[in-house]
Amino acid sequence: MPSLRRHHLAVLTAGTLAFLAVGVLLVRAGQDAAAYAAYTLAYACGGYAATRAAWGALRAGRIDVNLLMLLAAAGAAALGAWDEGAVLLFLFSLSNTLEYYAMARTRRAIEALMALRPERALARRAAGEVTVAVEDVAVGETIVVRPGERIPLDGRVTAGVSDVDQAPITGESVPVTRTPGDVVFAGTINGGGLLEIEVTRPAGETTLARIIRMVAEAQSQRAPTQRLIDRVGQPYALGVIAASGALAAGLPLLAGWPLPDALYRAITLLVVASPCALVISTPASLLSAIANAARAGVLFKGGAALEALAGVRTVVFDKTGTLTRGVLVATDVVPTDGGSPQTLLALAAAAELRSEHHLAEGIVAAAQAWGLAVEPPATFQAVPGQGVIAQVAGAEVRVGVPELVTDAGAALPEPARRTLERLEAAGRTAVVVAASGRVLGVIGLADVVRPEAAEAVAALRRLGVARVGLVTGDNERTAAAVAAALAITHVEARLQPEEKVAAIRRLRAADGAVAMVGDGVNDAPALAAADVGVAMGGGGTDAALETADVVLMRDDLRRLVYALALARRARAVVVQNLAFAAAVIAALVVATLAAGLRLSAGVVGHEMSTVIVVANGLRLLRWRPPEAPAVAPPEEKPAPALK
Repeated sequence: MPSLRRHHLAVLTAGTLAFLAVGVLLVRAGQDAAAYAAYTLAYACGGYAATRAAWGALRAGRIDVNLLMLLAAAGAAALGAWDEGAVLLFLFSLSNTLEYYAMARTRRAIEALMALRPERALARRAAGEVTVAVEDVAVGETIVVRPGERIPLDGRVTAGVSDVDQAPITGESVPVTRTPGDVVFAGTINGGGLLEIEVTRPAGETTLARIIRMVAEAQSQRAPTQRLIDRVGQPYALGVIAASGALAAGLPLLAGWPLPDALYRAITLLVVASPCALVISTPASLLSAIANAARAGVLFKGGAALEALAGVRTVVFDKTGTLTRGVLVATDVVPTDGGSPQTLLALAAAAELRSEHHLAEGIVAAAQAWGLAVEPPATFQAVPGQGVIAQVAGAEVRVGVPELVTDAGAALPEPARRTLERLEAAGRTAVVVAASGRVLGVIGLADVVRPEAAEAVAALRRLGVARVGLVTGDNERTAAAVAAALAITHVEARLQPEEKVAAIRRLRAADGAVAMVGDGVNDAPALAAADVGVAMGGGGTDAALETADVVLMRDDLRRLVYALALARRARAVVVQNLAFAAAVIAALVVATLAAGLRLSAGVVGHEMSTVIVVANGLRLLRWRPPEAPAVAPPEEKPAPALK
């Protein structure tokens, strides 16, 4: 009843009960005329919403359960059973009201998200700081967010340090510190610091805006089970009407029943065979599960995605940015000339300080993590594809490949060569450091595995996932190192995007439904090819987010475990509801045909089954897996091993 508000339905339901009670009392008092007037008002209240819904369906060429209920109530009145007809309309109206209230709880997710979106932003312009509508702020402009305010737009911090509560977007349980260069999201809450933010997305394309759209689409999309019920609903309703008509006509003609008794039996059949509980059982469960997931930072793009994830047998991960952080970290600092690792790291960081290469970022970050003094170089030269050359404290420092740090044609000293080979064999990216022509040591860097990845992979196996695989465009050695750390046995490396798609199809043919988890533009084709595409929402690209069926709003792989466990639980609840609703209908039909079930008893049984399946589905709003994955604390980059 989308055209009626909840309180209108509640008032109409209460009116039905009140006039029904008055009618019963007037009959007992012998006031039949007044009683019929009260019953008529009960019919008007109880049948108003159903009549509107049935008329709308008829205009669209459909027959639904509302028409079945109205026909049954009208038949009861024609037979003089006004009280039983009024009871039918009251209980039907009550179940619709409860259903509406129940579904409204899942729809409040959108209302809560809309409340997170600020309407105004403090923009820094030529005239000073000006408060404007968020829609009027252009990409590239700077906005100022004061302590305690909601961040109005997605952007990158350019000045200021503050703890930001990102729970509304990513589900993180504790605020995270945002410093210059860090990304922030619209709808999150600034802590105690003043932040200046460069806007990176317009108001209509922020992460929050996309979440709102995805949740709205998820609630409007129907799952395969629901689509099947919709397809059979029309012929089923026609069959029920035809069967009731045949019963009303056949019993007097073939069995010699009085016409009123035959009509009463037919009307009872019309009520008990109506598929109300069957129709509502699937959306009540799936929408509750989608709302549960949204609160945990997992967005399903519809019930179809939820059902598909429940049937997944194979989970395949991309490597960089998915199983790993996507940022190179210095993991090993190994002096080979007898010097200290701190001196080696400080020299390398000083030489790399002016470089924008991702290897340089890892080396400088490691020196900062160890609190080492990093002296800016007097001169700096980047050698593309090889490394850097810089003047540090009067010495020429070279950091890069062996060919750069040694004289032309010269070999590395044996200790450095062995260390380089060992680190590369372990999947590290290794660079050699030399000062004034003397090789000092080797630094190994790696894209480190996410701390929760091993736990997530193990949990997937406990949930019954038959195969966990890794597909990546990286080299075989690096892929094998990551796979070994996570006990992943199926590894395919050096894959182009189209080759990842082929790998997904091979796995589907071998094992059944496949989920692909990725974050990059090159993952988008594989996400689309998989039965379920799962995107890492925190650092994922727009292409991955738009292509995926499921989005993990925080880059925590344990959210995938939560999503899979929830999807399987939702599937089980849907099966429970369908089985229960079908069993109740069958039992009531048999009781009607074989034992002459009273209309009032049939009404109570029919409507109670509807309430029960809705309540069973709503339990998913609060469901948690037995071993719910904990929310991880903010990640910190590990300091390198100094050897």
